[in-house]
Amino acid sequence: MPALIPTEFTGTITYLGHVPDREAALASAPLAEMFASFAGAKTESRGGLTRPSCSRVLSQYPRGTEIRNTRQFSVVCQEELARIAGEMGIDRLAPEWLGVSLMISGLPDFSHIPPSSRLQTQRGTTLTADMLNRPCMLPAPVIERFCPGKGKLFKTAAKGLRGITAWVEREGLLSVGDTITLHIPDQRAWVGPVYSARNQPF
Repeated sequence: MPALIPTEFTGTITYLGHVPDREAALASAPLAEMFASFAGAKTESRGGLTRPSCSRVLSQYPRGTEIRNTRQFSVVCQEELARIAGEMGIDRLAPEWLGVSLMISGLPDFSHIPPSSRLQTQRGTTLTADMLNRPCMLPAPVIERFCPGKGKLFKTAAKGLRGITAWVEREGLLSVGDTITLHIPDQRAWVGPVYSARNQPF
């Protein structure tokens, strides 16, 4: 029995980008297409089968531990970026300013799709959603260059709307204009705390 359910929800890739040298600049450069290998995009500094652990997983590993790279791609929703821009009081928040790999239009509540969901193109190229990508202050200086006085507003405005990180499950080409279908895990939401409370001995 299939463990992943194809949904009726589809979106469109409206932006592709890569960050060739993360140390030099956060902003991404636009691409018309890219090949997504098991190690990510070849010219993307976030690529690789593994990565050194960072502050996000300090509760699990000492900083710098080699771990599986589930953050090969930064994926955002066009409609959610428009909401962030509105909260910041600016006309537009460009995906390049955030170092985005993919921007998708048309998938509702995108930043909160279930972890382990699949994003599959009409060609079969498939990305697996890792988890919500929490906003930070790193894009602030980039935003500040284009919207003076607004960069510091990003982190608060983007809470819960920053998109997801993802890794490649099936290799293939990604192109601007590709259709993306959302596939979600066939399981209920976790109710562990409620279950535990109900099953405490008296």
